[in-house]
Amino acid sequence: MDTKEILSFLPGLLGGVAVFLFGMNMLSEGLQKIAGDKLRHIISILTNNPIIGILVGTVVTAIIQSSSATTVMVIGFVSAGLMTLKQSIGVIIGANIGTTVTAWLVSIDIGELALPLTGIGFILYFFMKSKKLKYIGQIIFSFGLLFVGLNIMSDMMAPLAKSQAVADTMLKVSNNRFLVLFIGTIFTAIIQSSSAAIAIMQKLAVQTTAAGEPLITLRAALPILFGSNIGTTATALLASIGASVNAKRAAFTHTVFNVVGSLIFIWFIGPYEHVISLIMGGTILPHEMDTAIAYSHSMFNIVNAILFTPFIGLLAKFVTRLYKGKGELSDRALVYISDKVSSPAVALNLAMQEMLRMGKIVQKMITSTKIVILEQKELVIQEINEMEDTVDMLQNEILNYLSKIISQNVLSEAESVRLTGYMRMVHDLERIGDHCESSAMLGQSNIENKVQYSDSALFELKEVFEKIELIMSQTLVALENNDKELAKYVLSEENNMDDIEKTLRERHLERLKNGECNPSTAITYVELIHTMERMTDNCKNIAESVIDDLNHRLIGHYDKAGKAIDYKIIRH
Repeated sequence: MDTKEILSFLPGLLGGVAVFLFGMNMLSEGLQKIAGDKLRHIISILTNNPIIGILVGTVVTAIIQSSSATTVMVIGFVSAGLMTLKQSIGVIIGANIGTTVTAWLVSIDIGELALPLTGIGFILYFFMKSKKLKYIGQIIFSFGLLFVGLNIMSDMMAPLAKSQAVADTMLKVSNNRFLVLFIGTIFTAIIQSSSAAIAIMQKLAVQTTAAGEPLITLRAALPILFGSNIGTTATALLASIGASVNAKRAAFTHTVFNVVGSLIFIWFIGPYEHVISLIMGGTILPHEMDTAIAYSHSMFNIVNAILFTPFIGLLAKFVTRLYKGKGELSDRALVYISDKVSSPAVALNLAMQEMLRMGKIVQKMITSTKIVILEQKELVIQEINEMEDTVDMLQNEILNYLSKIISQNVLSEAESVRLTGYMRMVHDLERIGDHCESSAMLGQSNIENKVQYSDSALFELKEVFEKIELIMSQTLVALENNDKELAKYVLSEENNMDDIEKTLRERHLERLKNGECNPSTAITYVELIHTMERMTDNCKNIAESVIDDLNHRLIGHYDKAGKAIDYKIIRH
């Protein structure tokens, strides 16, 4: 078989790889849909015990069939401050073990069942109305596609195995273990899936030459396997771009762990091959090569985990010292949300973290506005304007992010309710920022006109600002902790604020009549207390969203008697 004939098989081989990768991605997505919020709860049971972290990483990756998805999820949690660097290392080690499940699936020969599975899954996925059945259909459909792709690859590779030129090339390349390691690394980094790279190698390895020998020996396959474990870290490194320093360290730790483990094993290929042979009964037959590679993949990651687990703390310290970073991102940059997060449950959680950060900036704006009004510090107005620009930016980015989550067509009913509430909350936070900017402008007017409120008016304004600061603080705590009782407290305080506004108006008019206040401050004072009251209205809206999220209903759907009525969950 000449070069032209060999190249003629390339389009078919690439087609098989494409179908396999599509099936893998679709399978991972379907499994994540079924898991939903459970993924977040599984991760949340983490403690400082690295063994638990490894078990969690193994289980989650085995469930969603993607170590890259698990690692990216971990990067998001670390960036959101939900997980420490030390905890993330355990999960990453476990993810490497969990991903070996795919190699075992590939070693199972279900060639004749691939198309029937695809057909059954297709019917469920595209024609069933029940979301649960659609998700199950997606899993079956993608599982079938995965094996359809493997069958195509096997068919395309079979003629290649009979070519002496291909056999000679494989022999020459396999003699240079570091070259093969490099090839495995680059190939996996390109296709962004170690499972796919190893599956391709498994299907190539079971092909036999004209002499009846495996096209790829186990000794030649092992460096590719090690390289694939290095190459898969590229996904986590890409996911950490624009994230926090600790998130970057977690991604870097993943790379260090896999590189060091691979470099250790590369020197012991001979003994390692012998161990696998003993496990397989002393001799590895050509048709057993895919199983031998599955054993090799699992043992490599399990032994690595055993070697590194006692040193997780030291590894965290080493990475922290090695990668000091440039500090945390500025307020004008996104910190938590990332398009690379695939699970909607995780994505919504990261949106919440970004929204809380937005709320804390608004909280600073309230305090700064108080300083402008009470102390007439004009320089603070510029800071308020800058924070308002940041809040506007965060509103746009968070809403865009939430819109993208909707378009992914993976939301459960509970997630749809939560997302709708988040959209309203973001709007209310931005409105509070607008009110702060408007209030600061009223303060600037007093500064420019060289007037100030009376001492009694200032005392009352100070009390009101402190009340609003407390309400805002309690609102954010209720939002962060899903605290229904605290949210109810915010609602009651907002009702009190309506009465306070009315009382302050009457007192100010009385002071004006008695000549205690400068008449030129009358308009700004009335506007100011009304604007402050509107801030608490927005806090009330956020508190209602917290309560309604907990009650699993949408905002504002009440009858005239105040009783909740039926609503339609957003369906996609």
